[in-house]
Amino acid sequence: MPLKRIHFFLFLGIGLVYLMAPSATAQTNSANNQQIITGAEQTEKYLPYLTGKKVAIMANPTSIIREKHLVDSLQALGVEIVTVFGPEHGFRGNVGAGVHVKDELDRKTGIPIVSLYGAKRKPSREDLADVDLLIYDLQDVGCRFYTNINALVRLMEACYENELELLILDRPNPNGYLIDGPVLDMKYKSGIGQFPIPMSHGLTVGEFALMANGEGWLNDKVQCRLKIIPVANYTHDMPYTLPVPPSPNLNTQQAVLLYPSTCMFEGTYINHGRGTYFPFTVFGSPAYKGIYDFSFIPQSIKGMAMSPLFMDEVCYGLDLRDFDTDLLRETGQINLNWIRELYNKSPEKEKFFDGSLSDQMNNIEIQIGSGLFRQQIINGVPEKQIRASWEPGLTNYKLMRKKYLLYP
Repeated sequence: MPLKRIHFFLFLGIGLVYLMAPSATAQTNSANNQQIITGAEQTEKYLPYLTGKKVAIMANPTSIIREKHLVDSLQALGVEIVTVFGPEHGFRGNVGAGVHVKDELDRKTGIPIVSLYGAKRKPSREDLADVDLLIYDLQDVGCRFYTNINALVRLMEACYENELELLILDRPNPNGYLIDGPVLDMKYKSGIGQFPIPMSHGLTVGEFALMANGEGWLNDKVQCRLKIIPVANYTHDMPYTLPVPPSPNLNTQQAVLLYPSTCMFEGTYINHGRGTYFPFTVFGSPAYKGIYDFSFIPQSIKGMAMSPLFMDEVCYGLDLRDFDTDLLRETGQINLNWIRELYNKSPEKEKFFDGSLSDQMNNIEIQIGSGLFRQQIINGVPEKQIRASWEPGLTNYKLMRKKYLLYP
C-alpha cells in the first residue's frame, strides 16, 4: 500500500531515525521547537546551583542540551557527577520494554550507573550517601502508563528519606493538549498505573511532581523538596516534535502522538506493531486475513521486542502511519474508533480481551484503568455513553490539575 509520506528508520544502535516529508504541521512544529527552551538548556539558571555539589542524575537518551547529552555537557562544565540512575530501557536507551536493567559503569564517562529498573526501583541510602543533590531529566509523553512518572515519584520519596532536594529540568509534553480517558480506579493499580489520573494527563513532569506532592501520593504523604527549571516559551497547546525518541518502541513522532489512543491495545490479543520498526502505528492479527488488505510480519528485534505476539506470522489489520494526527488535536480526545472497529470485525471475539495471551500480559482493565470498558466494547455501547462513564472523575481531575500548572 503506497504511503503519502515516506518513512525511513534508523534508531540509535537498534535501528531507527524517523524522516517525514515536510508539511504545514511539521513546519509549525519546527518553529515551536526553535522557540521553546527546555529546562536543561537554561544552564545559566541552575549551573551556579550545582557548584561545589556532588550530583546524581536520573537520565536517558532524551536528556540532552541541544544535541549533546546532559551528563556529558555538565561534566564538560565542571559539574561533579557521582552517580547516574537509569530508568526503564537504561541510561543509554539500549534495553527493550519491560526488560530488567543491570548496574554498570558508563563506558563513555566512567560514571557508575545504578539501575532503577531491575533489582530495585528506588535509590538506596548507600546509593545516595555521597550525593548532595539529585537531578531528574527524562522526556515524558503525557500518559499514565508511561513509567517515567512512577520513577519520578520513587526518586522524590528517596530524596525525602535522605533529606535531599530534587532538581527537575522540565520538558514539554508532546501530548500536553490532551486530557482524556477514565481516571484510574485504584483497585487496578499496577506498574503501568499508580496514580488517580486519566490515561492522558496533560502535565509536564514538573507539574506532575507538584501534583504528587500536593495530593499526597508519596508514601506516607511526605513531600519532597523541589526546585523546577520550567520550559521557556511553552504552552500546553503547542505542538512539539521530540528531538530524540523517548524509548525504543516510541521511535517516531507519529507513534508518540498516537500513543494515548493506541497503547490500550497492550490489553488485547492484537499485535500493536511490536516486532516491527513502527510500533503503536500498526495493528492486527492473523485472524483478520480476508478482512483487511494491509499486513505486516512481527519479528524478533533486539532492544525492541524479542518475542512479539504472532512472531513470524502474517498479521492483517490497520495501518495508521499516515493518519492525520491533527484530527486528534481537533477533537481533544483519545480515539476509541480503532479498538471498537477491530473488536467488531474480529472472528475471535472470545480472545480479543484475553491479556494472558498477549506479549504484554496486561488485561484491559489494568491498561484502561476501568472495570467497565471491556463490557462496554463487547456490548456495543455508544462512544458518548462510554465517555459519560468517565465522569465526574475526568472533570474533577481537570479542576484539580489547575492548581499545579506551570504553563498556560
